Amino acid sequence: MTAMNGKVALVTGAGSGIGLATAKAFAQAGTSVVLADRHEDAVRAAAGELIAGGRKALASMRRHR
Repeated sequence: MTAMNGKVALVTGAGSGIGLATAKAFAQAGTSVVLADRHEDAVRAAAGELIAGGRKALASMRRHR
């Protein structure tokens, strides 16, 4: 068991770029990841990719009115 197993990370801007890379790094280390972004399609796709790879992930987005 590594130091990151059993932990949860919240990563903002996780739909692309540095945020997505950070979310992937946490997930590979065994951390459950909450991916947050204002772009719904991107953050859902990113979370789906992690989940498909056997990682624990949840997409969260802010809905604009």
